[in-house]
Amino acid sequence: MDGLENALEQALAIDRATSVAIVDFKQRRVLGSLDHGSGLDMDKVAYGDSDVMRAKLYTLELLGYAPDSVEDILITLAAELHMIRPLPHLREGGIFIYLVLNRDHTPPLDDIRRQLHALEPLLEL
Repeated sequence: MDGLENALEQALAIDRATSVAIVDFKQRRVLGSLDHGSGLDMDKVAYGDSDVMRAKLYTLELLGYAPDSVEDILITLAAELHMIRPLPHLREGGIFIYLVLNRDHTPPLDDIRRQLHALEPLLEL
């Protein structure tokens, strides 16, 4: 099993996770994804959230922040949490993890962040 598949499987094993994708936001494409019934079209996720990532990095640049200061972007929906996690060591390539979680009984965000951070070494793409 390669690092990408392993990282996807471990991300989807996070408590309450329903879907995960590794996205190249410079090319607006999914490098890999797994789903446990969320029904999301990951190609649309990659396309739309690539713009979210670009806009945030542009805004940070305008404000004088370093581009690697973004830990994650959290989008809270009625029944789901969507987390965009840029990968600092792969930022030049424009890579992020996109994780969808069922909002009911979601683990603490810091736990989720630690688990996603632990996956980064697997993604030496």
